[in-house]
Amino acid sequence: MHVHITKLADSAARQSKYIIGLMSGTSLDGLDIALCRISGHGRATKIEVLQFTTCDYPKEVKDKIRTVFAKPHVDLAYLTLLNGWLGRYHGQLVIQALTQWQVDSKDIDVIASHGQTIYHCPAHQHQYSEFGDGTLQIADADHIAVTTGITTLSDFRQKHIAAGGEGAPLAHYGDYYYFSSDSEHRILLNMGGIANLTWLPKGAKFNEVVCSDIGAGNTIMDAYMYRYCAQEYDKNAQLALQGRIHHELLAQLMSEPFINRLGPKTTGPEVFNLAMLAKAQARSGTCSLSHMDVMATLNAFSARVIAKYINNLVEDEPVTIYASGGGYHNPLLVKQIKEALNENFVLASSTELGIDPDAKEAVLFAILANEALSGESDQVQAAAQGKPMVTMGKVSFPD
Repeated sequence: MHVHITKLADSAARQSKYIIGLMSGTSLDGLDIALCRISGHGRATKIEVLQFTTCDYPKEVKDKIRTVFAKPHVDLAYLTLLNGWLGRYHGQLVIQALTQWQVDSKDIDVIASHGQTIYHCPAHQHQYSEFGDGTLQIADADHIAVTTGITTLSDFRQKHIAAGGEGAPLAHYGDYYYFSSDSEHRILLNMGGIANLTWLPKGAKFNEVVCSDIGAGNTIMDAYMYRYCAQEYDKNAQLALQGRIHHELLAQLMSEPFINRLGPKTTGPEVFNLAMLAKAQARSGTCSLSHMDVMATLNAFSARVIAKYINNLVEDEPVTIYASGGGYHNPLLVKQIKEALNENFVLASSTELGIDPDAKEAVLFAILANEALSGESDQVQAAAQGKPMVTMGKVSFPD
């Protein structure tokens, strides 16, 4: 047996494993790196986040990604070259983090790399009738593995699509395994570039879990700030707090067909972007709005979309919402969501469940890697619900 296969089998058999989860989302703000000690699998999963950091992308890295991000037409040579380059860059960031934490790379069982999504294309978003769902993440894992010397699992979304899913969101697996409760109805809300949630009724079985993208989280706000205000995002909602909501523009934004699609559903910046905003402004005659008013309206838009989906998801039963993602740091967004939610919902932080709101996505992919090594499948139960219970993650050895 090859030495790498033997080592991987040894890792799978261990009672606990050291797994590094990597996540770079559609906000393009940086690479989240979570060093986790994970034991058990499935509902018996136990996690300790030993270290966490976000390595902010410098402008030149963001500009490289933006060259191909969520664009229908790109330079194929540039995309091909960027795939390997970004993988090596992610590997270098992992090495830097391990050095800072004084952790030996030989002690790490595997890296779980989400990669950088550059285009997400479910069937309802394209016009090619001969094709189904599709998604593309770059930052090639072979380059991560060779750079770090650590076996890397990656490209989790492709298996989900191959098995009949849309490739997103994948949070329902980790959310169910780790955050399910027998005593409390829970919603795990992630407010990243795109907002998504997992609904976990108390005592639920896997096929009773609902996981879906909702719509715009931070993506349009961040894109607007970058283009018109030369800032990466509206820190602490400073600009939005100075503006006024324009209700006709808000109504036009809320008319986006995806918002009223039944879940589970998936989307991305390919739909929720500045082109969508420009069309809504043209229809509402608001092209001359101040930046402050536009940002106030976009903030209200994200809050309304999130609250609308949650309010329609469950009525009357008391539910605690545990929020994570960059949007949780936006005080105006959080305030408006709370105001728009029905009274049976309480909004809290994922910190109350022991997970840093900024680390949760990276941790979830570490959980998927753990399941790939040590988990068990119940494909009959899952397939009936359109939620494939399959082993996700391609394996890249370091040499």
